[in-house]
Amino acid sequence: MRSSACASPARGSRRVSETSHRTYLVTGGAGYVGSVVAAHLLEAGHRVTVLDDLSTGFREGVPAGAEFIEGRIQDAARYLDPSYDAVLHFAASSQVGESVANPGKYWENNVGGTLALLAAMRGAGVRKLVFSSTAATYGEPAEGLLTEASVTAPTNPYGASKLAVDHMIAGECVAHGLAAVSLRYFNVAGAYGRFGERHSPETHLIPLVLQVALGERESISVFGEDYPTPDGTCVRDYIHVADLAEAHLAALEAATAGEHLICNLGNGSGFSVREVVETVRKVTGREIPEVVAPRRAGDPAMLVASARTAHERLGWTPSRSDLTGIIRDAWNFARTHAS
Repeated sequence: MRSSACASPARGSRRVSETSHRTYLVTGGAGYVGSVVAAHLLEAGHRVTVLDDLSTGFREGVPAGAEFIEGRIQDAARYLDPSYDAVLHFAASSQVGESVANPGKYWENNVGGTLALLAAMRGAGVRKLVFSSTAATYGEPAEGLLTEASVTAPTNPYGASKLAVDHMIAGECVAHGLAAVSLRYFNVAGAYGRFGERHSPETHLIPLVLQVALGERESISVFGEDYPTPDGTCVRDYIHVADLAEAHLAALEAATAGEHLICNLGNGSGFSVREVVETVRKVTGREIPEVVAPRRAGDPAMLVASARTAHERLGWTPSRSDLTGIIRDAWNFARTHAS
């Protein structure tokens, strides 16, 4: 099915020639990141099929021009065939707290589902994969600037399940010549037109602060103000979701048969909790009451990604690193989807 453009081109978006149009399966393409990546693929002239069971995604999140299949990745063999050039895999359970309370769900969905997907790809002869991984694979690192060589010691079943999938993919590359790239995201934020962040429950800082601005939440909790950082609050690396999407398109071009490439995706610098809250105040013009709470167990003072590998191997550099712009895009989306 020939796709049509669904939004205006992003800054720095990659274009391909007519002869380079390809066909991609996007698992979890009705969710936050998956929908934005699917939109970018369509803008680049590719054909896109979204496979999503809508357990956490939204049917209206599937970009216009994409074919949609409501289904589970465990059943991917029913849908994959040799006409697909690659799979971009976002389908996963992703709530840290839930993974601790119900680890079986995460092993079944994230690990078992990906195992079935890899078998389906092998059976259909689809030999390229871009996988949505996470900084949660690193756990509680001692150093603030993380590279792909940093120790991986996840502290919850969510991070452990994603790390297990990375190991599975590595084995598939060696044994069967799969070309694969795992992209380890840090804190994804912002929005891309009508595609933005909606989680239930919401656990991410920027949308939580925006809920306060919208009057949906009384205050924002600041967990600890005595960290060894400039203002005493935790520092995190935020990456715009559109920059993230462009990295996925670059990863498709960089994937090499028999190699499993792992790349961190971040801005290489961080913003503190208080900087985020203050920027939301400026962008929205709203009062944002703060409540100082005790530190949460396992919260490192600083988590920032080195994206050097992504720059060198993918030719990717984020272009939307300004926190005000990230929050402004998220705010525009949040206002149109307020409950």
